[in-house]
Amino acid sequence: MLETFNISLESLNIFGIFPMLIAIVGALVILIVDMGLKRPNKQLYTMLTILFLILDLGYLLLFNISDVQRAFFDLILIDGISILGQLIILTAAILFIPLTLSYQRFHEFQYPEYYALFLLMCSGFQFMVSSDHLIVIFLGLETASLALYALIAMHNRATAFEAAIKYFTMGALSAGCFAFASMLLYAATGHLELEGVKNILSMKPQESLLVPCAFVFFVASLGFKASLVPFHTWTPDVYEGSNSFLAGFMSIVPKIAAFVVAIRILGFFIEGSVFAHNIVYLLIILTITLPNLVALVQEDVKRMLAYSSISHAGFAFSAILIGEVQSVALFAYWFLFLFTNLGVFAMLWITRTKEQLWDKRYDHTYTKFSGLIKLCPMAAVIMGLFMFSLAGIPPFSVFWGKVYLMSVAMNNGYLFLVVVMAVNSAIAAYYYLKLVVYMFLKEPLVSDGSIYLRNVTLPLKIVIGIATVYVCLSTFFVDGLLTNVTALITASFEF
Repeated sequence: MLETFNISLESLNIFGIFPMLIAIVGALVILIVDMGLKRPNKQLYTMLTILFLILDLGYLLLFNISDVQRAFFDLILIDGISILGQLIILTAAILFIPLTLSYQRFHEFQYPEYYALFLLMCSGFQFMVSSDHLIVIFLGLETASLALYALIAMHNRATAFEAAIKYFTMGALSAGCFAFASMLLYAATGHLELEGVKNILSMKPQESLLVPCAFVFFVASLGFKASLVPFHTWTPDVYEGSNSFLAGFMSIVPKIAAFVVAIRILGFFIEGSVFAHNIVYLLIILTITLPNLVALVQEDVKRMLAYSSISHAGFAFSAILIGEVQSVALFAYWFLFLFTNLGVFAMLWITRTKEQLWDKRYDHTYTKFSGLIKLCPMAAVIMGLFMFSLAGIPPFSVFWGKVYLMSVAMNNGYLFLVVVMAVNSAIAAYYYLKLVVYMFLKEPLVSDGSIYLRNVTLPLKIVIGIATVYVCLSTFFVDGLLTNVTALITASFEF
């Protein structure tokens, strides 16, 4: 006799996964709409993508900050950390996607599949940050990664194919590490949901090597996604091979997803093991320092920004080392970093030319920006502001993130970490201000300034304007940002 199973709508709680479903439905709608068009319509695809992302963000904002709940048979966890992660993911997506509306005809933006994959990638990252079940996290990770590999390769340049292959190869290794770590943790505890794992480990500490081995493989997997040293080697090549729009997006979104998963997974390892604490501490010191030194000798601005973003990831990751509750500093720092990086990569995007006028390999050498103040004064000033912000010069946005993060580290007794942060901030100022020197103190190598502005459209002007205003006036936004982030984080740990 067959048994009947009754599915409780209350346990299903389909409304909890609506944010992800909106992005998935949006991807399908774009593909269906394209079937009715006689020719590709880039503007329509972009507008539909922005529409569904705004609907996704709007629905997400309806959640009460104290309304922590589970959904889809307890596989999805909607808490403050999940909401913050999704807010950064969707905000970045909404602000970066208008960069596709450039005047130059980059062929990948003509395909509806590009926008469908972009939405599917966003949904994958949303699943990744909205669960404490290892299988769901893994599925979200792979959904987002596979879409991202394809997006990189669609740039259809030799460097793009190389970047996609490198990213795929390293991503496959990362996925294998995550799956193997999950298997070890399951063998040690009998649970795949992190709440069950924590309960088992707190009641009877494991004497076997399964748990520390699982920690090592988790560090390798998440270190790849967050670009922690020594798992960072793919980053500069992938950034160089991708278009500036996608490179800027990758500098923000995959890393915040990795940070959220690290908060959920690595947090209790660090609290319960001196070995785990020291390993993460060492990785953070190396991640902050080594890329900074390599960035000093880069000839291409985009590769310099790639190494810079690795160092910034080390800064942000330090909040997880200090303590789960201190992830307030991580989210505040990354939200401020988001707008600065948005502006920098948007400026690289508008100065992109198909002609290799300055270098046969690199698109954005330092010499390309020589004398920019004489050719395009406004562009030089705006780019200079973003460089000052990345360097942590007051009163621009990233300065406040660094100050808050260093104060949190100091208050928790991490004096050596604070010294490392301060020294590396000084080192970073050199290569950021190096670009400012080229723009303001060098003589221009070309006479026609219009080549720097061939991609400028109204949507790009709006995006750069938003980033510039936020970077310059961040002093007035920081207090409200910290208040709201603290409320969401507090609600998560009270659950």
